[in-house]
Amino acid sequence: MYEIIEKENLSESIVKMEIKAERVAKSCLPGQFVIVKTDERGERIPLTICDYSRKKGTVTIVFQIVGASTYRMAALEKGERFRDFVGPLGNYCEWINEPVEDLRKKKLLFVAGGVGAAPVYPQVKWLRENDIAADCIIGARNKGLIILEDEMRQVADNLYLTTDDGSYGMKGNVNDCMKKLVQEEKHSYDLVVAIGPLIMMKFVSLLTKELKLPTIVSLNPIMVDGTGMCGACRVSVDGKIKFACVDGPEFDGHLVDFDQAMKRQQMYKTEEGRRYLKEKEGTTHHGGCGHCE
Repeated sequence: MYEIIEKENLSESIVKMEIKAERVAKSCLPGQFVIVKTDERGERIPLTICDYSRKKGTVTIVFQIVGASTYRMAALEKGERFRDFVGPLGNYCEWINEPVEDLRKKKLLFVAGGVGAAPVYPQVKWLRENDIAADCIIGARNKGLIILEDEMRQVADNLYLTTDDGSYGMKGNVNDCMKKLVQEEKHSYDLVVAIGPLIMMKFVSLLTKELKLPTIVSLNPIMVDGTGMCGACRVSVDGKIKFACVDGPEFDGHLVDFDQAMKRQQMYKTEEGRRYLKEKEGTTHHGGCGHCE
């Protein structure tokens, strides 16, 4: 059983929890995720790791209330426990394998949409701990949905905030801000990392392709089962079938077929749609082995 050490409501629908999970905290790295269950009958929910403390043996998760399962999760209070907390799962950020001295010669730009700020934070924090420069853009529909601002200011070289309605920061979306930084203010970046809703990552990738900026996207938002067995996160990357939970969650944003992924996500929401996809995709419907082509 995994105890909730701290709980904070970041907004009306977004919750942050720090969980006692020593084995996960000991080995996790930025970019990876966990699967949680509230109780024996609870739904398995994959969540990207927002933060971790090896010293305290804790892992921090951030989630948005979008259905019955996350509603029940949000009802848990400090001192209560999760039935299961499994991880770390998925592949950690590829650039962690690069020599630190080489990374220090680069500058990264992180683009977060809404709750995407949660998986962005541990990456920027890791870079700060290794003296590597990184800027960050956080965008949301309104001020109330901007999360982790204070935490991000402590680790990012520069933090830029945007809201669709202009209630906080720059009025506009993350692409408007990126255009301003790169085209008007002549900021130079070696890599862009974008995490958020599919539609946001699609348009960020289109812009960065135009700007000739290498781009990584995290497809954790499309994961359901987290083991490759349900077929929910099947995606085409450079014409090849991949699964976000076992092959990712990070991929080259310029190679992901976002239109196909978004269409497929809509179909997957209904039982009839899931049956259709399973019949149509045959042996490539799931990727439990990680290489199910």
